[in-house]
Amino acid sequence: MTSDASVSSQGTGSSELRMWLQIDAVVTGVNALAYLVAAPLVVDLLGSTEGIVRGIGAFLLLFTLVVVAAAARAGRTPGLAWAVVAGNAIWTVVSLAVVVMGSLELTTAGSAWAVAQAVVVGGLAALQLRALR
Repeated sequence: MTSDASVSSQGTGSSELRMWLQIDAVVTGVNALAYLVAAPLVVDLLGSTEGIVRGIGAFLLLFTLVVVAAAARAGRTPGLAWAVVAGNAIWTVVSLAVVVMGSLELTTAGSAWAVAQAVVVGGLAALQLRALR
């Protein structure tokens, strides 16, 4: 047993981290595809504009690739996993700020969705952080 702060490539921390990153990749990827493929429906339900929804979808698709890479390297490259945790923390704060400030003209359902996303993404960040330590 080591006291090393990095994630052991064979330890349970690495497996746990990989699992949370894989779950994150699936959730983020599904969201990205929904925003890209069904932007008009998303706008009707949640508010905002098709351009913003598609832009968020494109960003999420790129972020999904980063999360997949972090999951593949969970035991060897903890820096990438730390970047995912930071990205998730930022997403959580920005989602809540968008709701509070009303900056995207979301519907009531859209505001609820943004808060729900913030809770899920913040939870994933916390679980990933725990697995990194």
